[in-house]
Amino acid sequence: MTTEVNSELSTRFRGFRQVQRLAYECAEAVAARLEPGVSERQATRMQREWLRERGVRDWFHLPFAWFGDRTAFTGFRVPLQFFPTDRRLAPGMPFILDMAPVYEGFTADIGYSGSLGINPVQDRLTADLEVHRELILREVRERRSLREIYEDVDRLMVRQGYANRHRAYPFGVIAHKVDQVKQRRWSPHVFGFGTQSLKGLAADALHGHREGWSPLWSPYRFSDHPPQPGLWAVEPHLGFRGTGAKFEEILVVTDSKDPEQSAFWLDDDLPHVRRWAEAK
Repeated sequence: MTTEVNSELSTRFRGFRQVQRLAYECAEAVAARLEPGVSERQATRMQREWLRERGVRDWFHLPFAWFGDRTAFTGFRVPLQFFPTDRRLAPGMPFILDMAPVYEGFTADIGYSGSLGINPVQDRLTADLEVHRELILREVRERRSLREIYEDVDRLMVRQGYANRHRAYPFGVIAHKVDQVKQRRWSPHVFGFGTQSLKGLAADALHGHREGWSPLWSPYRFSDHPPQPGLWAVEPHLGFRGTGAKFEEILVVTDSKDPEQSAFWLDDDLPHVRRWAEAK
């Protein structure tokens, strides 16, 4: 990354990088405390408490935790199935922790994949996510449409022998925009989503509709446009025979003509990126 981009990061995006790192620190801390018998509900409570102790008072969405075949969204048909259950961890079981805190008005949305002990299938899935991160960045820099990039990610998953599990999310999204939100003394949430963040997303949707773009990155026609400048929480999610893995992190898109500055990942010092580097 160029010196100019690093300088931009240190000014415009410092708050977003700080909260994203805080969320990943939470995921690693909670993952280290998981043990046989812990339920999804307990794991989400651990995430909330850890972040609240460090000053988080608002959310884009409250934490999620998925264990076992729920990491691959097996049998998911309605949104309520995403919420935590009494499913309990057992040795070798995969898990995903997902949280989207707002800290000092800055938003992050992250996904952390792991397992309780050894799980070779999820390890393989996590390793194979690296090329998706590379593909997404390359094609965003080429200014291909969001819908076209989505389809290319889909095709890559098929070649790898995996199922696309982010298609199970509402509107099948692989990403959505994130922004700053106003800090409030009281920050209510509805169906697990912070009202301030929902207002911001709705405002983006209205503004984007007038100008021909969407804050949701989906396989549908409303995403058939080039990447809109801003910050995008991107989450490719692979599934294979009841095991799922994903990462989620912020991609910065600008209107720069320089390819390297037109799009870049907000932070390369994240758990999944370090895993890939260590494996090499």
